[in-house]
Amino acid sequence: MKSRLLCLGLLLFCLGTGCSGAAKEEVAVVQVPGVSADEIRLGSSLALSGHASFLGTQTLHGALSYIRAINETGGVHGRSIKVIAYDDGYDPPRCLENTQKLIVEDKVFGLFCYVGTPTSVKIMPLVQEARLPLVGLFTGAQVLRNPFQRYIINIRASYYQETGAVVKELVESLGLEKFAVFYQYDDYGFDGLTGTQIALKKYGLTPVATGSYRRGSVEVEQALEQILPSGAEVVIMIGTHDSCAKFIQMARTRGFHPIFHCVSFVGGDELAKKLGGDGEGVIVTQVVPPPTETLLLDAAEEYTKLLSQYYPEDRPTYVGFEGYLNARVMVEGLRRAGPALTREGFIDAIETIENYSLGIANPLTFNSQDHQGLEKVYFTQICGGNLELVTKPSLKETREVGKSGLKECIGSKD
Repeated sequence: MKSRLLCLGLLLFCLGTGCSGAAKEEVAVVQVPGVSADEIRLGSSLALSGHASFLGTQTLHGALSYIRAINETGGVHGRSIKVIAYDDGYDPPRCLENTQKLIVEDKVFGLFCYVGTPTSVKIMPLVQEARLPLVGLFTGAQVLRNPFQRYIINIRASYYQETGAVVKELVESLGLEKFAVFYQYDDYGFDGLTGTQIALKKYGLTPVATGSYRRGSVEVEQALEQILPSGAEVVIMIGTHDSCAKFIQMARTRGFHPIFHCVSFVGGDELAKKLGGDGEGVIVTQVVPPPTETLLLDAAEEYTKLLSQYYPEDRPTYVGFEGYLNARVMVEGLRRAGPALTREGFIDAIETIENYSLGIANPLTFNSQDHQGLEKVYFTQICGGNLELVTKPSLKETREVGKSGLKECIGSKD
């Protein structure tokens, strides 16, 4: 009788609390890489040195400004967010090595704020194999969007959308037909070239000339010689600020004054600085609104305030503002995922974000088949050494600026 009672007691105990083996198994299930009772570890590989360091540094500072503020107010569900960032110098092999270290040695929960197409493309197989989230890439590459990939969360509009928007405006409003493409000879440049070709094809057009340069160099002379004889009315530029600035300055010196357009990855703030007076009228498409609109946009006001608090040596930039918005999306996903945080649960939570306000008058939406949150493209123009938001119709005046080489910007503010 006593033995029966003892067995019954042990059975009830196991049913109520779980036997030791089951308890150990349960603990193993809830142990998620990069997640502890008081911390969430994220990893980033981006250019903090070299010719693309402006992009990497500004992206990281913008993101960390928001994350540091979140940590000071208790974190997310009681956990602070730690970002481990490694410098890859915009070099794909270094980015791959950094990412392997972040996954294997640092055991991060997810990846965050990667910068560049060739670097991001290089790590795609690792992301898929490890099944960990990669959130907020500073690249508009199509290969990161199509085919759909569950673990990659893009926030910005694509290069196809940027080149498509500017081609549409210049063809339909100005009647221009002669487009050339200056591009970086890698995945980034190829993507922008393809996007331009697709956009032009809609109007029965093809590029009248193309010219490329090697990533990491400013040897653009050959590209200029390939484009110069074409008589191009527009040069679409898929490059970094150093190479694009040199190409534009050399073209001006040679008396070549087409409309120059650069996609957002150029880092328009730095491009304007490097060009000086040669920058007047240059168009830069953006994927976030102006960070200077602090009176109109709540997010711009908060970004400017936090940047001043945590990185007082920095000034607000489009690149930094994008980094800040990336951090806001990451934090919102972590909040929605709840205290029992898992990688799959985080992705599921991101997919519940619909018409969510980031404070930029442009709502964010994801779903289970679409992991690009924002779609809008903004037109800016270098005026007086600064980037100014312009309405698309104002670009009608740009043709005359380009043809005459006037040191004056005619674009009207939006």
